[in-house]
Amino acid sequence: MNVGAHVSISGSRVSSDTSTPKYSDIRNAVDRQLAFGGNCGQIFTTSPQVWKQPEISEEAAAGFRELTAEKLDGPWVIHSSYLVNLCTPKDDLRAKSIDSMQAELDAAEKLGVSYVNVHLGAHTGAGVEGGLDNAAEVIDQLEVPDDVKILIESDAGSGTKLGGEFEHLAGIIERTDEEIGICIDTAHTLVAGNDLTTPEAVDETVQRFDDIVGLEQLEYIHLNDSKHDVGTHKDEHALIGEGYIGEDGIAAIINHPALRDLPFALETPTEDSKGFAWNIAKTKELREN
Repeated sequence: MNVGAHVSISGSRVSSDTSTPKYSDIRNAVDRQLAFGGNCGQIFTTSPQVWKQPEISEEAAAGFRELTAEKLDGPWVIHSSYLVNLCTPKDDLRAKSIDSMQAELDAAEKLGVSYVNVHLGAHTGAGVEGGLDNAAEVIDQLEVPDDVKILIESDAGSGTKLGGEFEHLAGIIERTDEEIGICIDTAHTLVAGNDLTTPEAVDETVQRFDDIVGLEQLEYIHLNDSKHDVGTHKDEHALIGEGYIGEDGIAAIINHPALRDLPFALETPTEDSKGFAWNIAKTKELREN
């Protein structure tokens, strides 16, 4: 099973091997993933709350690639900045979003990372069709490396944010000339109005996704439980099996024949002394051989 967590790259790398030097860079992500029991996962290359370009040395990038190949099954995904808005009608925000996305795509190529994950963002008055048109124009302006793919993440669907409806995901695929993929976030999918609480509900939701978007477009899953119920549009993640999706729903997702071979990255909270290690272990417990 390919399952891991969204891990930090900050701080000094500490190895149990005393012959291995300590260093502060993106190589930390591999150690943390292993410590949590993961074999794939997600990272930010820089702070997601500010407009800042990734700063990755050639040495660190080479080390990250080597450690990943040696110790993990993969794949990694880079999550873009929260400030990026593909759907915006505002020229200045669009320009910043393009620059930020291009930097992440270049970083992914440098690191040997297969995916850059991004939300569509909010249309802020442009309307659904206008927002999707804007997003496609942004994507088509990017220079996407041959071995990197942009993934559009499903959204909780509050306000004017797009990506909460499967039709939005299909719409951006249809509009862009770039070969993009989809990342489904299970908590977002639930609160956007798609039931995932029982095996029967998961079957129905997966079938609707296939009918509207196509399962061949689905490349990655953010596996999160939700603190809020179906259709509430409230984005707040819960521990695996302890939210509204629950153990039955999570088990149905990770064992579904159309989903089980995909990589799963957890963005779960740390609560009651339960962090990523607990959530990954819980996910593995719910997995059927």
